[in-house]
This record gives sequence, C-alpha cells and structure tokens, in this order.
Amino acid sequence: MKVSEKKWAFIIILLTGIVLGGLIGKLAQGIPSLWWLNYGNEFGFTKPLSLNLNVIKIEFGFTIAITVSSIIGMIIAILVYSWMSKKY
Repeated sequence: MKVSEKKWAFIIILLTGIVLGGLIGKLAQGIPSLWWLNYGNEFGFTKPLSLNLNVIKIEFGFTIAITVSSIIGMIIAILVYSWMSKKY
C-alpha cells in the first residue's frame, strides 16, 4: 500500500472504532453492570456559531463526546490497523 492509502485506511479504521465504541456505550447505558462504558464527558461549542448574511444563515457547531467505550474502540481500532499493516 502507498503511504497516502495507509493514512486513509488508518483514519477510516480509527473513526469506525470510535463510532462503534460510542454505539456500544449507548447500548450498554441501560444495563446496570455496564454503566461505566458510557461514562465520559462532552465538550465543544455549547451554542453554534452563527453567520447571518440576510440571504443565507450559516451555523457552525461542534461537540465531541468521549466515553470509556469510545476510547476502548479507538484502542482496538489501532490494534486492528497495526495487525492489518503487518499482514499487507
């Protein structure tokens, strides 16, 4: 694989791990013994930035929710990427 392809593969695998980890955390939220998977914090812009040009109104907003399960998903994604990069 070329270097640029490896970068894109890493980014895609990492984002997949973060999203799947966050999803697992949300699903585990209702299970009393797995509450800790959804433990975390959310940060970013509390109010979106607004740009009003009278013809068009644009709003920019960005928040990140970091949970234990998303961190675990990120670690697993990095391990999967390192395993795949050795294999291919």
